[in-house]
Amino acid sequence: MSHSWPMVPLGEVLKPVSRPEPVDPEKTYRILGAHWYAHGLYTKDTLLGSEIRADKVFRVEEGDFVYNRLFAWKGSFAVATEENDGCYVSNEFPCFVLKRDRADGNYLWRYFSRASAWDDALELSTGGTPTSRNRLKEEKFLAIKIPLPPLPAQRRIVARIDELAAKIEEARSLRQHAAQKTEVLALHVAADLFPTPGDSVVKDYVHFQTGYAFKSEWFIEEGIRLVRNANVEHGCLDWSETVRIPEERCPEFSRFELKAGDVLISLDRPIISTGVKVAQVKEQDLPCLLLQRVARAQFHTGEVLPDYFFRWLRSSHFINAIDPGRSNGVPHISHKDIENIPFIPPSLRDQRRIVAELDASQTQVEVLKRLQAETGAELDAILPSILDKAFKGQLA
Repeated sequence: MSHSWPMVPLGEVLKPVSRPEPVDPEKTYRILGAHWYAHGLYTKDTLLGSEIRADKVFRVEEGDFVYNRLFAWKGSFAVATEENDGCYVSNEFPCFVLKRDRADGNYLWRYFSRASAWDDALELSTGGTPTSRNRLKEEKFLAIKIPLPPLPAQRRIVARIDELAAKIEEARSLRQHAAQKTEVLALHVAADLFPTPGDSVVKDYVHFQTGYAFKSEWFIEEGIRLVRNANVEHGCLDWSETVRIPEERCPEFSRFELKAGDVLISLDRPIISTGVKVAQVKEQDLPCLLLQRVARAQFHTGEVLPDYFFRWLRSSHFINAIDPGRSNGVPHISHKDIENIPFIPPSLRDQRRIVAELDASQTQVEVLKRLQAETGAELDAILPSILDKAFKGQLA
């Protein structure tokens, strides 16, 4: 810590303020929450007074320093913006007016944007459990001592932090933009590789089997896994949410038993942000059974390689050919829709070549994504370091 900066209790620069208002059943209230990790206030709910269980709420004004007693240890500190002015908080959100001749609000916000400040808040919090019910009471908060340089120095520190934070964000955006451009280029490459279909359609080469309507009352914690649409991700199966049926019932549903290499598509919400929900079953996914609203490709002519068809289903050719409607409010396609899409396979030799080229292109995309993730982690580590130096008086 800079030896020239006095350590000052927050109580010398913040004054508690309370603006309670009785809840009017006919009035609409914008209720604020506080993001974790000092990411600011946000409108959590817009409610009629008749929907609010408390008998009073507390008005917030622009410039207030606000924190959430329950989640101070998670960094729920913020300065109210113009957008937050006139909104309301519950009694779990103490508000304070800044003594502007002593402290800059953004200087305080940046101070409480540090993980070490959240650790201090946790040490000072009390409650029933070590995590979710810890409360940082106002008297403990106001007793926290912070380094307080003169006001002009505080503003210079904030300006320097903002300048460096903007450069970090610019670097992160450039990296993300580069990764996105590479992925778009890979999609264009893929589009050029697949032939333009003639008079034939998918069902001339491939039929689809839909899953069985297993009853939810059969589900147990141990047993054979069922592949639901929630398990079909962009390219692979995700078992983070799993349902099962008893293993001894498996012979009843042998027709729905999946094999390594099977190509599956989700019929509900088939398109997500990362592409089409298409997966290929791997050895580590087995054993598993096919549930309704997921379809399995079945190749009946020998003219289409599963690996080729899997990649075609992930291509813009397929995406542009489907139009998910809504079934009970959920975007949905039928296996019949897929079977009627125009489709013509090239020779098996060309299919293998296309698969190899797409895999090479995807490998390049994955390398760039990995580099981008590593760079992102490095960028994420820079700002905490900057903040730490700033409040030690070491920021040039």
